[in-house]
Amino acid sequence: MPKGIYKVPQPHNEPVKSYAPGSNERKELQRMLKELRASQLDIPMYIGGKEVRSGNKIRLSPPHDHKHTLGYFHKSDKKHVKQAIDAALAAKKKWSALSWEHRASIFLKAAELIAGPYRAKLNAATMLGQSKNAFQAEIDSACEIIDFLRFNVHYMTEIYSEQPASVPGIWNRLEWRPLEGFIYALTPFNFTAIAGNLPSSCAMMGNVVVWKPSNTQVYAANVLMEIFQKAGVPDGVINLIYPSGPDAADVVFSHRDFAGIHFTGSTEVFQSIWKTIGNNIHTYRSYPRIVGETGGKDFILAHSSADPKAVSTAISRGAFEYQGQKCSAASRAYIPSNIWKEVKEHVLADLNSMKMGPVEDFTNFINAVIDEKSFDKLTGFIERAKKDKGVSIIAGGNYNKSKGYFIEPTIIQVKDPKYVTMCEELFGPVLTLHVYEADKFDDILKTVDTTSNYALTGAILAQDRYAIEHAAEKLVNSAGNFYINDKPTGAVVGQQPFGGARGSGTNDKAGAKINLLRWVSPRTIKETFVPATDYKYPFLQKD
Repeated sequence: MPKGIYKVPQPHNEPVKSYAPGSNERKELQRMLKELRASQLDIPMYIGGKEVRSGNKIRLSPPHDHKHTLGYFHKSDKKHVKQAIDAALAAKKKWSALSWEHRASIFLKAAELIAGPYRAKLNAATMLGQSKNAFQAEIDSACEIIDFLRFNVHYMTEIYSEQPASVPGIWNRLEWRPLEGFIYALTPFNFTAIAGNLPSSCAMMGNVVVWKPSNTQVYAANVLMEIFQKAGVPDGVINLIYPSGPDAADVVFSHRDFAGIHFTGSTEVFQSIWKTIGNNIHTYRSYPRIVGETGGKDFILAHSSADPKAVSTAISRGAFEYQGQKCSAASRAYIPSNIWKEVKEHVLADLNSMKMGPVEDFTNFINAVIDEKSFDKLTGFIERAKKDKGVSIIAGGNYNKSKGYFIEPTIIQVKDPKYVTMCEELFGPVLTLHVYEADKFDDILKTVDTTSNYALTGAILAQDRYAIEHAAEKLVNSAGNFYINDKPTGAVVGQQPFGGARGSGTNDKAGAKINLLRWVSPRTIKETFVPATDYKYPFLQKD
């Protein structure tokens, strides 16, 4: 058939819709929210392109309205994990052999489906299932997943075009092979975009995938799977199942054809997975790729020269958008004494103006935390802070779970910069803040760097350029995404590749070419046009 050196469409970041009153997108989203709430779904597994139901049904409800039933999903057991692996391996030969431009076309089509006919449905599912407001859903389950798909196709072509030098008479080339075996994608609740990117980025490079989403993200994951199928992902290439973590681990990490894991979740779980893979290393056909983005204890550090209003806005947005349930969310802040009074006034004014409630009311900035387990953990820390000496709650501190898992945006001020909530990841609308002496900037830099074993995101706010450079140098290993005069959240695909080191993961940068390189294994091919016919080299001849 005809061949060509194809160029894919130049990627661009999907524009963020405003959802302003009277806009078409607002009306369509409100209509879809009503439609989804009015029905109860029976969500199957998808194994080898077939819908599979176990009969062991788990109820789904909105975190902000936990008495309402959105539907049920069918829990997987070890048998289903094995079936998913078998289906993936059965699909591998044809999928790996498919010309790259056809793989590109499938995922570019998925991006267009989300940008157009599926935008409202995927956003509404994210809002209801994960309690995101309209804007937080739009930047996640519309714009970011679209960007992942478009930019990853572009990065794929860049990888394929990277070829070695050749010399006269010899042609050297690299063949970018998918990994030998299957990939396990383990995805979190907080970003629908991550849930879609982890399996699709591996599949795009010719791999086959077993995908386990968080139970609290299944509702939107089901819509993603519908989109993938509509886009033309062949049966068995991406298999969606819902087992318990231990059941999945028992089967996946003992399988000879396990080739890698693409993970976003807790540091504790990731370290346990890494240990299990290490203990089973003799089992595998090759050394599995281990790619993970885990926790964060992300910081905002203000210098004495910082603009107080910029600092307060970075706190209000960075700590409390999506209830602080972003791996990048500001969880600890260090404010100099000379600007603290003004920063505090602005922050308290911001928090007093924030409305809290269900996502269906578009005037609510704050919604519910994801589930009762998270609610109980967070409120436990709040209650402890109310009792501990040297600790005061200067904003929020109230909560209620009678209808939904609602926690007020809470700021804990501490005298001890190593207080427990300055160190431990909380993953909720709770910021811990320490006011330091304005002339002790070097001391606080050391505190910021040594307080946490995480190194995901962080922000420095200052007008003094020497202070900015100094902080960037001293905190070089403290954050994989470092922000200057901005909040530490909101990384954009193609602009700020995302990932951290230390306890925050392998820093394989989602939204960048480096991530896709982990899902291929290059083969070097050397072709000699006129091969040698005599083993003797010239140096062997006599003088």
